[in-house]
Amino acid sequence: MTETTRCWLVEREYDDRGVLRLVYATPDGSRSLRRERSAALGGEVTAAEEVREDRLRPVEDEGLRERYATEVERVRARHDPDDPI
Repeated sequence: MTETTRCWLVEREYDDRGVLRLVYATPDGSRSLRRERSAALGGEVTAAEEVREDRLRPVEDEGLRERYATEVERVRARHDPDDPI
């Protein structure tokens, strides 16, 4: 069984080509997962996702790590993991 970590949505961005970029981060902001998908396909974006450990990448920038950790705290305080946001 592959180990997972609960990660929280910390960034969402749409570009001019209709691509939705999502960033989920660990609670301490030290690792993240970036995903892209077509905004036209729809689908639910949830407050948190279980992410396989091997898909998480280190967040090198200390300022970004702090921002992600702060955003995780905010999202966790307002949403359950399965809440659509």
